Amino acid sequence: MDEVKVVVAHSERATLRVGDVFLKVDADQARIDVEVEAMSLAPVPTPEVLWRKPPVLAIAALPGTPLGRLGGPSTGSPTAWAAAGAAIRKLHDAPLPPWPGRRRRNPDELAAELDGECELLVANGVLPAGLVTRNRRVAEAALRPWTAVFTHGDLQIEHVFVDGDEVTGIIDWSEAGRGDALFDLATLTLGHEEHLGDLLAGYGTDVDLDVIRAWWSMRSLLGVRWLVEHGFDPFAPGCEVDVLRSRM
Repeated sequence: MDEVKVVVAHSERATLRVGDVFLKVDADQARIDVEVEAMSLAPVPTPEVLWRKPPVLAIAALPGTPLGRLGGPSTGSPTAWAAAGAAIRKLHDAPLPPWPGRRRRNPDELAAELDGECELLVANGVLPAGLVTRNRRVAEAALRPWTAVFTHGDLQIEHVFVDGDEVTGIIDWSEAGRGDALFDLATLTLGHEEHLGDLLAGYGTDVDLDVIRAWWSMRSLLGVRWLVEHGFDPFAPGCEVDVLRSRM
């Protein structure tokens, strides 16, 4: 009998693996609706949906392995990173999805969220004031108008699977929607800045590197407290707090 493995679990959702099947349990059915529709629309490889019975979504495992992990080395070659860039460009060039996206829909909304989060990080003693202030200043470059594209919305390095130099699939589409293309690029390279050049070689167009750096600070600032509260460790080597420290 196949072993049941807990891939991730917190108060919002859980993902289990049983053999070659992943079971995603999510109390927010709107989030699952987005995930299923996004995978059907995205012009890139995605997992096969096997069945759905709320609150559970069953999807098939992808061949290959993740491009890497936050806080650890990337196992992907420069060619694999370039292939990931080409896949993301194909997504960003696709027609916009019919839904707006679940969060951070415009710069003003994002700025308000960031300011509130920075206040809480300092007031609750989660991070030193100097670290927060410096990264809030860096993050300012992301607070500008952008042309919305079809974004994955949570394109962590663990969500891109490769086999050799080929992208075999991208998982976890629950945050997909209309958004800033550079947010996806920054999310994938968070903690792996050394691969940004390889990624952009495959992406195939010039981008504003200051905005990429701004999104690294932005995502880290917005994520630290949530991660701590849900049992993750953003203070682990190479993770979000180290990303913030690297800006000092």
